[in-house]
Amino acid sequence: MQTVFRNQYDNDVTVWSPQGRIHQIEYAMEAVKQGSATVGLKSKTHAVLVALKRAQSELAAHQKKNLHVDNHIGISIAGLTADARLLCNFMHQECLDSRFVFDRPLAVSRLVSLIGSKTQIPTQRYGRRPYGVGLLIAGYDDMGPHIFQTCPSANYFDCRAMSIGARSQSARTYLETYVWFYGVQFE
Repeated sequence: MQTVFRNQYDNDVTVWSPQGRIHQIEYAMEAVKQGSATVGLKSKTHAVLVALKRAQSELAAHQKKNLHVDNHIGISIAGLTADARLLCNFMHQECLDSRFVFDRPLAVSRLVSLIGSKTQIPTQRYGRRPYGVGLLIAGYDDMGPHIFQTCPSANYFDCRAMSIGARSQSARTYLETYVWFYGVQFE
C-alpha cells in the first residue's frame, strides 16, 4: 500500500488530491480565516461594514481593512492585503468604466459577478494561485443596500449580515442571536 502525502498534491491549483480537493484553494481560505475580523450588516436603508484593525506587532503600522471603491460601494477585507488592493483597484476601474461608458454607476450585483469571474480564473490556470482574501462588499444601488461576501474559491453570496476573518464564527453567532433584539428591520 502506497502512502499518499499531502504535499504531492498541493504545489499547484490544477492538481486535485485523491479526495477531490484542491489544497491551494484551501490554503487561500485559511488565509481569510487568519485575517482580521470584519462584519457587514444591512437594513432596508443602510449597509454598514466594520473591521478590526490589528497590527502584527507593536512596531508595525495598522493596515486599512475598509477600502473605498466608488461613491456607492465599499469593501472590508480579511486575508492578504496585497490581494485585496489588487481586487479593489480592479473594482474601482470597473466602476469608472461604467460611469464613462454608460453614464451611470455600476450595479453592485454586477460588480460582484465580475469579481467572481476574476477570482475564478486563477483557480484553474497553471502557475497561478488563488487570491488569499475574502471580501465583504457593501453598496447601494437602485435595488437598495447590499452586502455580498466573496471567497477565494470564487463563490459569492448575498447576505443580510455576515462576518469573516479570525473569530468570525462568534461574531456570526452574536448577529444571529441579537440582531433581531435591537429592532433592526430587514426586508
